[in-house]
Amino acid sequence: MNKVSITHMSNAHTDWLRGLDFYREEVNILKTRLTEIAGKNNGKDVQKEIGHFESQFDIQTENIHKLSHDIQANVKLAGREFLNSGAGYIDGVLFEQHEELGKRYLAEERTLSELKKAFYHFASPLM
Repeated sequence: MNKVSITHMSNAHTDWLRGLDFYREEVNILKTRLTEIAGKNNGKDVQKEIGHFESQFDIQTENIHKLSHDIQANVKLAGREFLNSGAGYIDGVLFEQHEELGKRYLAEERTLSELKKAFYHFASPLM
């Protein structure tokens, strides 16, 4: 059976939560730039793209919020598990949840990277 140390898990949670805070701020900066572009460009095609990016930024902000919440819930479960067992590691369902959170975090990173790249491709000639 796979298992991971509580220390490793705690470090991963901390890294993920810091990363999500960074991405939340980055999305807010992109939203500000999008607002600047919207104020300077009123062409129909540009407005359509602005609506698209506005929607995507909102979706990613919600995804970041949900993932952050789920990571914090996993932290609480791990803490209870540690207090109850004192083993210093987790396995079973908690390990699977931890692994799934890691996959979700990496997927969110990829999505945000692709979104940011697409946004800058759209925005660079307009700024």
